[in-house]
Amino acid sequence: MKKIQIYDTTLRDGTQSEDINLNNEDKIKIAIRLDELGVDFIEGGWPGSNPVDRAFFSEIQNYQLKHARIAAFGSTHHPNFLPENDPNLRSLLDSGASVCTIFGKTWNIHATEALRVSEERNLEIIHDSVAYLHSQGKPVFFDAEHFFDGYKSNPEYALAAIGKAFKAGAEVLVLCDTNGGTLPSEVSAIVAEVRKALPEANIGIHTHNDCEMAVANSIAAVQTGAMHIQGTMNGVGERCGNANLCSIIPILELKCGGAYTTIPREKLQLITATSAYVSDVANMQPFSRQPFVGRSAFAHKGGIHASAVNRLAMLYEHVDPRELGNRQRVLLTELAGRANIVSMARRFGFHLDKDEPVVKGLLNELKTRSSMGYDYAAAEASVELLLLKKLARRGVREFFNLVQFRVLELKDSHGKEPYSEASVRVEVEGITEHTAATGHGPVNALDNALRKALIGFYPRLNEMRLLDFKVRVMTAANPDGGGTASVVRVLIESGDQQSRWVTVGVSYNIIEASWQALVDSITYKLYKDEYEKRKNETDD
Repeated sequence: MKKIQIYDTTLRDGTQSEDINLNNEDKIKIAIRLDELGVDFIEGGWPGSNPVDRAFFSEIQNYQLKHARIAAFGSTHHPNFLPENDPNLRSLLDSGASVCTIFGKTWNIHATEALRVSEERNLEIIHDSVAYLHSQGKPVFFDAEHFFDGYKSNPEYALAAIGKAFKAGAEVLVLCDTNGGTLPSEVSAIVAEVRKALPEANIGIHTHNDCEMAVANSIAAVQTGAMHIQGTMNGVGERCGNANLCSIIPILELKCGGAYTTIPREKLQLITATSAYVSDVANMQPFSRQPFVGRSAFAHKGGIHASAVNRLAMLYEHVDPRELGNRQRVLLTELAGRANIVSMARRFGFHLDKDEPVVKGLLNELKTRSSMGYDYAAAEASVELLLLKKLARRGVREFFNLVQFRVLELKDSHGKEPYSEASVRVEVEGITEHTAATGHGPVNALDNALRKALIGFYPRLNEMRLLDFKVRVMTAANPDGGGTASVVRVLIESGDQQSRWVTVGVSYNIIEASWQALVDSITYKLYKDEYEKRKNETDD
């Protein structure tokens, strides 16, 4: 079994993505989670380029990482400096990082046009930069920028460039598909030629995703002899992104016949949670259809598929989602069959036969609600509550009952923001609670008032936060013309420290639709906490 080094560059190359901005606290949080996942190297940034990266290298020294080594990134020395007095190389040494990664030009046109030096001078710069860092006792990884384009244009020069780095002491020669335009067949052929030319060198791969080939190119390089992969969590990065480690790691661990190992195998089940955590810290919406770690990666919507996976999961799943910390999801939608309901009921501990009347009734209700605009594929928490309420053997108790709510919107003629106030009267275990609250808009005011009424009874609601709020006009559900009187669907995503969940509401009245989704969201939190409490008591 061949060990493939995993080099994560989310904190450096990943932040080149136009929609990602990480402060130092964010970078420390992500680094700690990457270490827990078991990656070999974490590239913390370019200390010579900005204060945030310098602060990271200073702060990370206060933490004892269990597995990963920290790498600092920079360039070869400036043509006008000697290596020993180059500020960029000095910043790498001063960073305290365990490894120095530097990039250099391996496409001759970049040497003459971008650096504006001769081809020979560029080779000297590569050699001298690597040699200097090596002489200071630092392991050096050389990122051969534009290597594949350079090789296709001038193979002799590209090989000469990485040969200089290898001769100077580079531990890994990382071949970069910087523009992301190389195909897997080309990667395999070129890596094979590099191995012939430099048989003793350790080869790495760093690919970009401009042709949707970054993962495939990385795998192709490994299968041709590369032992080091650079990539990012969730494939974030400049332009179309970098190679996605959330796909590369599972592919090498699960799809290559045991030929490779990347992270410790017991850590593989952390990859889904790590993917979600990085998205959360980076304030990015997770990509639901992402392979291996996405919410939809093992989701089954059609009744035929659901019926099949009920018998044998491998009929429609290429790996076991539990190995990745993910899970199978059988969705309840207008396309659902009775097998979907039986499968979901089984997940909650109910063993039903698909011919039971309750199953047929649930299916009919589901399809009726779907025709009204309820999206239960997206709002699994709402469908779980619907299912549990129907199956009375272990239903959801009424945590609270609405007596009345009222929402007031006031806007004067002076152009100020509208004023939103909501009052809520609910009954909890025979006690009536009447509260009022303001908010940024009517839904926020209603949410604040409802929480205020319930928090004294259920303090753990303080842990819950609203993460997303979506409104959609349901054209198909508006036979009378719609317009401002249209049926609308509200989806609310909520979460606490353990999980996220989505609930749905549908009505001609946007406040009523929001209320339905809010009530389901809070009820689901209370149900989830009560279920966990009972489960822990049973385990004890």
